[in-house]
Order: sequence, then C-alpha cells, then structure tokens
Amino acid sequence: MKKQRIAYTVSRKNPLLWLAVLLAVLAAAGFFLRLGDQLSKSLWEKLARSILPGLGALYFAYQLAVNGKERLYRLSLPFWLLTAELLFWIWTNFLWYLALPLSLVAVFLAWLAHRALKGTSSHWLLALPVGAFLLVAILFHGLPSLHQTLAEIVRYSAEPLLLLAYLPLLLAIRKVEDGKYHPTWGDRFDGRRLRSLSPISVVETYTMPERNQANVFFPDKLEITELEKYIRAKRAEGFDQFGMTEALLAAFVRTASKYPGINRFISGERIYAREDDIQFCMSVKKEMTKESPDTVIKVHLKPGDGIEAVYRKYHDTVNDAKKSMELDSSLDGLVALFGMIPGVLLKFVVWLLKLLDYFGLLPRFILELSPFHASIFFTSMGSLGIPAVYHHLYNFGNLPIFLAFGRKYRVNELDDDGKIVSRKYIDYTYNVDERIVDGFYYATAIKYFHKLLLHPERLDDPNVELNRDIP
Repeated sequence: MKKQRIAYTVSRKNPLLWLAVLLAVLAAAGFFLRLGDQLSKSLWEKLARSILPGLGALYFAYQLAVNGKERLYRLSLPFWLLTAELLFWIWTNFLWYLALPLSLVAVFLAWLAHRALKGTSSHWLLALPVGAFLLVAILFHGLPSLHQTLAEIVRYSAEPLLLLAYLPLLLAIRKVEDGKYHPTWGDRFDGRRLRSLSPISVVETYTMPERNQANVFFPDKLEITELEKYIRAKRAEGFDQFGMTEALLAAFVRTASKYPGINRFISGERIYAREDDIQFCMSVKKEMTKESPDTVIKVHLKPGDGIEAVYRKYHDTVNDAKKSMELDSSLDGLVALFGMIPGVLLKFVVWLLKLLDYFGLLPRFILELSPFHASIFFTSMGSLGIPAVYHHLYNFGNLPIFLAFGRKYRVNELDDDGKIVSRKYIDYTYNVDERIVDGFYYATAIKYFHKLLLHPERLDDPNVELNRDIP
C-alpha cells in the first residue's frame, strides 16, 4: 500500500499544543476585531483582511485541538489565506513593483508549509515560511505600541499571533514510525482516497457525478433450505434472535473481507476505501404497527468478523435503539433539530452540508449519525410480507449499495430424478453504484455472497480471507 514518507502527530497532553491553540484563538479575535475599523470598506477587503483569515485561525485551532493526533496536514490552510491577504493588500495599494515577485514567493512559501505539514518534507522546513511571513507582517504593519490596550494589540498583531502559533507546534510535532498507513492530504475521516485507479474510473465520476446517474439494479433469488437449517442450528446454540438478516449481514462482511472493492464509496468525484470499517445501516421499528416509530441504526463491523461478532454488534445496536418506549436515537434528535428550521433556511443548511461533504469537511459526529454514509443499507420486505423492492440510492451522502430482501415463497420444481419437489426461496435485489468497481468485480463478489448463503456453514469457518484494497 502506498504510504506517505513521513507521518506526524502531536499529543493533546502536550502543553505546547494548547499554547498554539490559544495563540490561534487570539489571532482569530484580532482579525474579527478589525471589522469595526472596516465598516466603510468593501466586502472584498473585509473578506481578505478579516473574515477569511479569522476563520482560518479558528480552523487552525479546531483542527489542532480535535484532529492534531491524526491530521496535521490540514493546518496549512492559514498560510494560503495569509497569502491571499498579502496579495490583496499589495494590489489594492498599487505596489506594482512588488506584486509579481512577492506573489511568487508567497505562493512558494505556502506550498512549502503544505509539504512540511503533510509529511512530504521534514516538518522543520515549516520554520522557513513561518519566519518569512512573520518578517513580511512586521515590515508592512510594524510592531504594536506598549501604550495600546490589550484589544488594540491583539487587533494589530493578528497575523504575527497566527504565525507564532506554529512555533510551539514545531516543537510538539513527533514522527509516527509504526509502519502503518496514516491519513494524508486528500483522505477523509471515513475513507482513504484511492490513488492508483484506472483513468476510466477517475473520469467516469465526473461524467456521472450524481449517484442516481450511476445506479445498476438487478435481482437474485436464493433457495433457503440449507439456510433455514443453519438458522435453526444457530438458535439452538444460544443465538435466540438469529435470523435471515444476521445471516445476510455475516455473508456480506465475509464478502467485503475478500473483495474490499465493494466497501468503497464516492464523494466529491473521488473514490475512497473504507478500509477496516464496514458500516451497515437498517431501519428498525419497536413494534410492527403503523403507529410505532422507526429509526435507522448504524453498525460498525470489521473485516473478518465472524457470526458471533456480527450477531453481538448488530443486536447490541438494535437493543440500544429499542430501550425506551419511543425511539429517540441521536439521529432522531438531529433530524428533529433540522425539522425546526424554516424551509428556505433548511435548503441552505442542506446545501452547506453537501458542500462540506464534497470537500470531506463534514463533522465526524454527523458522519456517524448519517444513514446516508455507510457501506450498505439493508431493508427487509420479508418482515412486511411483501416481495423485495428496488430501492433507490441517495445522492446525499456516499452509500453505494442498497440490498432489499423479500418474503419467503415456495416453488414446485423438478429435481435431478424428474420428481416434483417443493422448494422455498427468497428474492433479494441490489441497487449499486457502478462507479466504485467494474461489472466483473461486482459479479464475482455477488456470486461469492450467493454461494456463502447456499452453504452457510462456511460462515463458521474461522479462516477468513482478508484482502487489502489497492493503493
């Protein structure tokens, strides 16, 4: 697997981290305090000199405090915003003789900071852009006077404070040398970007940007004589609530372990691998009545999880959702909060969430609650007594596979001896995002899934074939 040359981390227990966070927060306060001096200025000047750098300083503080252990590479954003501020100041003050050389130097220094923080170069290289930007800030703005108030000093020294925040960070950074892959620029909280895909796989995400443009529907049916015997045997072993859902879920986990391509997803026209996290979603009701509320559960499974682990994780999650008389999961609370927002504003909120998701900036707690961000969604039509439906995929989120299975039914068929026998079947349907893997890969994985359910005793085999996805 492709790895970045150097991986960096910083511990939350290190006081230098919190010193850097404090300096960044003070810098943000200074940028926003400037807005009081810019009431007569244009919107572009407010954006370039106050709002965007202020947001960049807050972003620095948030990312360092929350994600510094894993995602230091995201801390280069303030350099690009300071570069934009510098270029705006030069051009609006008509310093034409400085425009081109300073523009090139500023962009080069921001690029160096980006390389240092993402691990392409030594992190000590970060000292060069920090020192250069700090020198430019002092040359153009001067030093604050000791006779000024604290608020005036903070407002006057916003850029130096933000740059000084990188100095304790430099001392706190440590290399990670465990030999594992660590997130780098382009990865997301919920996935690793695949960088060795074929050109056609890269291009088709742009020619078919919406998930509903890339849907492929197809049906399958399963003769369940052996599967029903297996279910009865599992219940006799103490898995009292073991049923069709648990068997299908265990088969999917084993299939995704062997064929990890089906555990990919697409977001922002990029293809990602979920790696060691197989996320299963399903809608559940407390009681099978029209009045009973429902919610969506999300179960996190690991490649190689066997029957016992799948059963335990699934039922622990279901039981947590059914503990109270009303289903009041965190997802329900979030949806209820959105429901309180006026319609026009809600459209903007949803648009903003889509935008953040596109760039991989959606907060982790929303990704965790969202039923639209998962490996697969199951829906049981059998529990409703109806055939399997072809369920759509959602354009919001990144869910690539929807599996629906229907009620049991009997078919009279001829056996090998020409006798009429009655066999029991279930139908199930897939709706898949064709962009994550090609048709041959899908066909191979689906046939393997089918064979596991025809011979479910294989689900008890502890020797699981575990494969890693491509770099």
